[in-house]
Amino acid sequence: MSHELVPADAPDVGGIIERVIADVPVPRTRPVDDPAKAAERLVRQAARRAGMLSASLALPPGPLGMLTVLPDLVLIWQTQRQMVADVFALYGRTAELTRTHMLYCLFRHAASQVFRDVAVRAGERVVIRELSAGALRSALGNVGVVVTQRMAGNAASRWIPLAGAVAVGGYAYWDTLQVAKSVRRLLEAPVPAPAPA
Repeated sequence: MSHELVPADAPDVGGIIERVIADVPVPRTRPVDDPAKAAERLVRQAARRAGMLSASLALPPGPLGMLTVLPDLVLIWQTQRQMVADVFALYGRTAELTRTHMLYCLFRHAASQVFRDVAVRAGERVVIRELSAGALRSALGNVGVVVTQRMAGNAASRWIPLAGAVAVGGYAYWDTLQVAKSVRRLLEAPVPAPAPA
């Protein structure tokens, strides 16, 4: 994907994404006996919240609505990153969650070509390779291009208030479910047994 498709006056979305994922949030959950069931409930709540937030912010029409596009995305990403941290905690795997994992979970479905070198399969398990600072910044820049293009679509929907709000809210709901799929892909793969002491 070419950076030439992004307007020169576009915000530094890669920088915004980096600030959103800079710190992995403290989980609000603890390990449970049936993490898959608890995670499903938590994911549905997060998806509804993201959908409602996004739909609400898409209600103002025209130029006022255009001002809500970036705050909308940031709020959705914050909701999604908390969901990721909470789901990792339900599985008792909080210590494994890094910025690279967060980036992978939040944006894999939207920018899968960016993550082909980040995620590798080791048998049945998906392994996330930690990125160096330079590689992380490069991935963030590439994700920023994809997100900026998506923002243009979201901005266009701000000119059709009610229908646009429904569409944007529905997309945020779907997007959050896609983030959850990436999380489950990481967590439900078999965990290798520890090496004997």
